[in-house]
Amino acid sequence: AMLEPDRGLSLTIARVVQRLQGSSLHSQLERQARVSLHKPEIKLESLKEDIKDFLKTSGWEKKLQNAVYSELNVFPSPCHPAAPPEHIKEPLAYMRKAQGSWEKRILKSLNSMCTELNIPLAQKRPVNEQKELLNKWNEMGTDEPDLSLFRPVYAPKDFLEVLMNLRNPNYENGEQPSFRNHLGLIQVPLKVKDIPELKEDFSELGLNIGQLGIDDSAQVPPEFFENEHVRVGQKVLAEQDSAAAQQYVRQGCPTALRADLWALILNISNQPEDILYYEQLKSNVIQHDLLVDSLIYKDVKLTASNDDYYFVFEDYLYQVLLCFSRDTSVLEHFTYSSATPPKSYIQGKLGMEEYAVFYPPNGVIPFHGFSMYVAPLCFLYHEPSKLYQIFREMYVRFFFRLHSISSHPSGIVSLCLLFETLLQTHLPQLFYHLREIGAQPLRISFKWMVRAFSGYLATDQLLLLWDRILGYNSLEILAVLAAAVFAFRAVNLMEVTSLAAAEAVLADLSTLKVMPLLQIFLFATVT
Repeated sequence: AMLEPDRGLSLTIARVVQRLQGSSLHSQLERQARVSLHKPEIKLESLKEDIKDFLKTSGWEKKLQNAVYSELNVFPSPCHPAAPPEHIKEPLAYMRKAQGSWEKRILKSLNSMCTELNIPLAQKRPVNEQKELLNKWNEMGTDEPDLSLFRPVYAPKDFLEVLMNLRNPNYENGEQPSFRNHLGLIQVPLKVKDIPELKEDFSELGLNIGQLGIDDSAQVPPEFFENEHVRVGQKVLAEQDSAAAQQYVRQGCPTALRADLWALILNISNQPEDILYYEQLKSNVIQHDLLVDSLIYKDVKLTASNDDYYFVFEDYLYQVLLCFSRDTSVLEHFTYSSATPPKSYIQGKLGMEEYAVFYPPNGVIPFHGFSMYVAPLCFLYHEPSKLYQIFREMYVRFFFRLHSISSHPSGIVSLCLLFETLLQTHLPQLFYHLREIGAQPLRISFKWMVRAFSGYLATDQLLLLWDRILGYNSLEILAVLAAAVFAFRAVNLMEVTSLAAAEAVLADLSTLKVMPLLQIFLFATVT
């Protein structure tokens, strides 16, 4: 049930205040206010107003605004006060149930690997190993441990099988009137947007609006737009306003400003305490050996190390992902994620809650391709603790939605359905043709969406795409791009007669230009 606006607003304010009270920003503001008491311009008779003015002119008010804005972007709007907490995680019971049984499967796979390999989930490293790891922290990639026995806990295609079997129990035999003619693999009735709604949402991508990533716009000479856009971008950075930055990047980020603009949108400032926190995570990695470390290692070796763009960042990836697995602050995102962190019990205490620990400590079990969420960020951030914080924030805002079962519009189930609906509606001949030959389009595009296209597009193009994810605070653009890629290669796809042949047509996306594809699909498709 939605609330009347005022009630909803006061709940939101209460929640934001509560969240900020424990933050380091809160203690910094208090400290600043105390310092300001000694300033001559602050008078006792107008104390409150003078302190407010001081916080405004000294830039602290902006920091507070950005923190509030960040909270509003991440946390869902509050449900009814009486709604149980699991509704904030996921309102639909059948989705919660499906996510729960998927988690059991993942855990079973992890535990059976432990048993087979006779390796504990976690153990303290012997002192000599600790020293060794510390010494080669910046070149972990040179190590070649034998990981042949380790296998990814799951791969995207295993996850797709689960999503294909999702059903809403309230509709027996798919008797939903509006939904009966959906012929894709996803068989759950969620509301997804049509092209007119997407056009409205993504209006800044319109044909007559300047864009970075479009070389030959008829309207504006690109170099003229680019110079002007850079000037505005510098102004946005000088203002240090997260909301303005978010609006700005919808038209793309100039390469030189991207790292700073993304950090501003994500409200990451890399303070001394953040650097210290990162160092603590690192020392945790040095001291304890987790089974997931081998999974992370193997994943980097299987994916990024073989990638023409990303292999140079191999060491960064180990550092970030190993620290991430130890980071208990990541557990917070489970309040608004349909997922639940897996528990493990101290040996001999199975089922006794007081001996339960989250495993891994951040609650996230990596899957095949997980390291590709970090790889593109290595182009922008070269300081490990900053890179780490940016990735963690991208994960808890966006990426977790790509591997959990939910009804959220940016969740992977909705993205799959949006993709299939766009194709079935706007390219019906292609859709039916591929379906007839056993090449359901989603079987091909699923891996692109789960990875947010990382490792499929050229990096400059990927960053232009991620600009828009941040700008719109939404992952829906992934489904739109996936459909646009099919539209772009439609002529060749109409000629194939098998799934393998269709996959071959779409095997290499590295020459694609993201912005023209999105523009043509959204704004030049006849609706």
